[in-house]
Amino acid sequence: MRTINGLEELKAAEGEVLGTSSWHEVTQQAINDFADVTGDHQWIHLDAERAKQTPFGGTIAHGYYTLALAPKLSAEVVGFEGFAFALNYGLDRVRFPAALPVGSRVRATVRVAEVTDIAGGAQMKLEVTFEREGGDKPVCVAETLARVYPG
Repeated sequence: MRTINGLEELKAAEGEVLGTSSWHEVTQQAINDFADVTGDHQWIHLDAERAKQTPFGGTIAHGYYTLALAPKLSAEVVGFEGFAFALNYGLDRVRFPAALPVGSRVRATVRVAEVTDIAGGAQMKLEVTFEREGGDKPVCVAETLARVYPG
């Protein structure tokens, strides 16, 4: 795990790939729970029998489930010290180039895409690329934005 300590280290890491998380198994129970929390009960995520008839051969994770793994998987890759606090500022580009079948494993690679000065701190854009074990293209590529303020 990489630790970035303070604003100068963050700026120096701009453009750098910080690392890759461990594999995370996508279970049907997690997908069911996510559907309950979000109210997204679309059958492709929940109905295993019906989903067998699709090109995916079974249920797939919600795109937003994959995206919601960003904090968990990113925290395995990088930690931040030397800041009073950080705030989630949002997202820029988010794409889901491939499906994430239930029962597969996913991991994330994190890159510091950009660091921009703002009043009192900096805004960082992290590019988080999610890959499925054995997949030929990413299941999600997202640019997350956070604002960090030195302590």
